[in-house]
Amino acid sequence: MLATAWTAIFATTSPERAQAAPTPAWAEALRERIERIERETPGDLGVYVKRLDNGETFQHRATQPWYLASSAKLVVAITVLQDVEQGRLRLDQPLTLQESDKIDGSGNVVWQANGTRHSLDDLLKRMLMESDNTAANMLIRTVGADRLNQNAQKLLGPGTGRLIDFTEVRRAVYSEFSPRARDLPNTELVRVAGAPMGPKRVQALARALDVDAGTFQVRTMDEAYDRYYRQQFNTATLSGYGGMLERLVRGELVKPPQLQALYKDLKFDTYDAYRLEAGLPRTVRFIHKTGTQLHRACHMGVIDPQDGGRNAIVVATCAQGLDEQKEAGKAFEAIGRAITQTVLADRKNPG
Repeated sequence: MLATAWTAIFATTSPERAQAAPTPAWAEALRERIERIERETPGDLGVYVKRLDNGETFQHRATQPWYLASSAKLVVAITVLQDVEQGRLRLDQPLTLQESDKIDGSGNVVWQANGTRHSLDDLLKRMLMESDNTAANMLIRTVGADRLNQNAQKLLGPGTGRLIDFTEVRRAVYSEFSPRARDLPNTELVRVAGAPMGPKRVQALARALDVDAGTFQVRTMDEAYDRYYRQQFNTATLSGYGGMLERLVRGELVKPPQLQALYKDLKFDTYDAYRLEAGLPRTVRFIHKTGTQLHRACHMGVIDPQDGGRNAIVVATCAQGLDEQKEAGKAFEAIGRAITQTVLADRKNPG
């Protein structure tokens, strides 16, 4: 199966016009390393790598849909910034926190009082730098779900599932236990999420619904999430996500002032030694966004996006069927090292 799961192509323009060509040496070396990493890792890995200096591309399960989790927030950010450029929104525009926005996750907006106001620009920073789900919900509410999904199809291409907000994610998962979970107020959803993932969270959901857990349609969080994932919400192909990143750094999606601000929010100036970045040299710049949910993880980014992406390397990776923290982190770090040893080495010493 591994032998047929990857491809390497030489693309002179867009992925749609890519033409088969002899496999570059770096891509063959990367394939060998990815196969070894996958053998040593539970579940499945997907990898997309593209050199923007010459169009050479490596793909491993890159054309199948992958669950994006919080890496979908970059689509939200691009949509917001495009609406700013088109005059529909302003970066200094104040947005008011509503009860319906609040949901668990990173960041602290969820704990603020209803009626608290944030500028659109502040919410963008919180959503991208802190991965704040409540900030993301506020931005999605502002642009509108239909507008977001119309743009997501343009940005990510075929194979993109419908993007839903982070409250709807929780309700979709918990409704696998009982349809009544869709009626839980946001405060109850946040309270349920305070219980550790697993049996204790199932019990917390039962208390919130005031029912016996024995009446639930499914018994475990694993089963509920598996059913939810089959609905293909918040999914895209890695080749589609990589194409969006390429267009972003080439300046085709937002104008320079917004692009530079976005780079900062995507941690252009920082080094976190986390996931892919832990395997990359500290000498490269790396804009990136991660995503994490039960048994799913992603890390998407661009190495050296400056100068219009002239020498950039686009990287999109996802994993499924594994521990989304420790095992995924180890796998992504290994993929980062593999990229350093192959495509980065070849870019430094071509031929």
